[in-house]
Amino acid sequence: MTGKERIKRYARELLHLSLENGRLEPGRIEAVLNTLDRNPPRHHLKILRAYRKRVEQELARSRAIIEYAGGLEDAAVDRIVAVFSERYGRPVTPVKQPNPDLIAGIRIRIDCDVYENSVAFHLQALSRSVA
Repeated sequence: MTGKERIKRYARELLHLSLENGRLEPGRIEAVLNTLDRNPPRHHLKILRAYRKRVEQELARSRAIIEYAGGLEDAAVDRIVAVFSERYGRPVTPVKQPNPDLIAGIRIRIDCDVYENSVAFHLQALSRSVA
C-alpha cells in the first residue's frame, strides 16, 4: 500500500470515528482532532487535509440546498426534508436560499444531485427544443 493510500484509509477511519448514527457529531470531531493534536501521526498535515476533505464531503451528502423564488413555507421545507431523508436513508439538513433567477419554483441540491421544478428550468428546456 502506498503512502497516499494509507493517508486516505486513515482519513476514512477518522471520519468513521466522527459519525454517530450516520451523522457527523461535533463532539466526536473534536475528540478526533484533540487525539491527533496530542499524538500527531507521521504526515499529520496530509492526514488532516484528507480528513477535512472527507468531513466536507459528508456534510455535502447530508445538506439539502433549497433554492426558491417567491415564498417558501416551513411546512414545504419539512416535507422536502422528510422525503429526501427517506430517499437517501440518512437525515438531511435544509439550507434555504432565495434565488429570484428561478422566476418561480424550486431547485434542490443534495451533494451532486439536483432536483428542479422552476419556470426558468422549463423555459430553458423549451428554448432548447425550439432551437
